Amino acid sequence: MIVTTTNDLPGARVLKVHGVVRGITVRSRSVIGNLGGAIQSIFGGNLSVYTNLAETARQEAFDLMVAHAAAEGANAILAMRYDANEIMDGITEVLAYGTAVTVQVG
Repeated sequence: MIVTTTNDLPGARVLKVHGVVRGITVRSRSVIGNLGGAIQSIFGGNLSVYTNLAETARQEAFDLMVAHAAAEGANAILAMRYDANEIMDGITEVLAYGTAVTVQVG
């Protein structure tokens, strides 16, 4: 699956537009994760507990989006974007979305 943040794919011809595809995950920080993050924040720098949580959520949303596109018969996703919102304290939604297309490369 080709995934790009651009609106077109140089060298490829769009044969079919399948429409918007998305992957969504909702994650919460655990009590242990919050404790680890609090301890790391005392020392400053990268809060790896939260970095890992964010990366895991983005990857899961991305994988779900790609699966949605594949189920639609697409072989590429154009204009891919991420969005994240805090639903409530400590609970975050991460959304990956884009336009599923069938492209011919070359």
